[in-house]
Amino acid sequence: MSENRLLYLSRADVEAVGVPMPEIIDALEEAFRQHGQGQVEMPPKPGVHSRPDAFIHAMPCYIPGPEAIGVKWVAGYPDNPQRGLPYISGLLVLNDADTGLPLAVMDCTWITAKRTGAATALSARYLARPDSQTVGILGCGVQGRSNLEALRVLFPIQRVMAYDRTPHNAQRFADEVSSLGEIRVTVVAEPRQAVSGCDIVVTAGPILRQPHATIQAGWLEPGAFASLVDFDSYWDRAALAEVDKFCTDDIPQLEHYQHSGYFQDIPPVHASLGELVTGQKPGRQSPAERTVAANLGLALDDMATAPIVYRRALERQIGRWLPL
Repeated sequence: MSENRLLYLSRADVEAVGVPMPEIIDALEEAFRQHGQGQVEMPPKPGVHSRPDAFIHAMPCYIPGPEAIGVKWVAGYPDNPQRGLPYISGLLVLNDADTGLPLAVMDCTWITAKRTGAATALSARYLARPDSQTVGILGCGVQGRSNLEALRVLFPIQRVMAYDRTPHNAQRFADEVSSLGEIRVTVVAEPRQAVSGCDIVVTAGPILRQPHATIQAGWLEPGAFASLVDFDSYWDRAALAEVDKFCTDDIPQLEHYQHSGYFQDIPPVHASLGELVTGQKPGRQSPAERTVAANLGLALDDMATAPIVYRRALERQIGRWLPL
């Protein structure tokens, strides 16, 4: 009888595996293709909440193509950075699709960061202008970095306007990005400077039930694309009303959040990301359209990425085997 065991991958292990961003974007595109074809099983994520604007979510999913099945148990606590702790933390369990037995348990911090950036870039592939060169980042933490990394895979980014409510965070972000070369980063003092004049805008602050609504009508340029990583926390209702196409990664999930008090008074949803990938709904149709992707962070993103991490960890003998 074979030994029942699982592979444990710590955060350092997952980072050491080092799946490149282009591969994650490609994996998500194929997963969303299956999602658009109605093949993915992914119920809206249930959650529990011990503190205001904090959450712990269970995120199960099955993607038939790669035979990827499992669940992520993820927490988001906005006050954690003040304690020297990550805002996002948690574990991901990858199961065997034939037997249901756990194959691996891995830290989800790196995967969450990378797949979220990849989802922004994938949305931008269908909704942003292909010649987009200037990106505005509002919220210069983990997601600000990963979203920029992913966007640089698909777009000729040359300039970044960086804003953060904590100026030190914006400067640190600018120093790190500038050290990579080939891109100019400007730290701005006012949030409008990271919106107006930008081809792509990413808002990546904490997710709030009551938006602070900093971004006002008239700030987002005609022809620009915005990725709402922090839901609609940064956006005034009048600013969103100017959008020509408002899209999301999963409509049932968005409706689930609306029932919980998020995304009130948003524009009608034009398409899900799966519908864009499969061509069921059109993406950008003119250079002047304002487009938005409100990606909610799906279990599909995690289950598209986790099997790649697992396979490469096996190949490189990274991780620790634990008995079941």
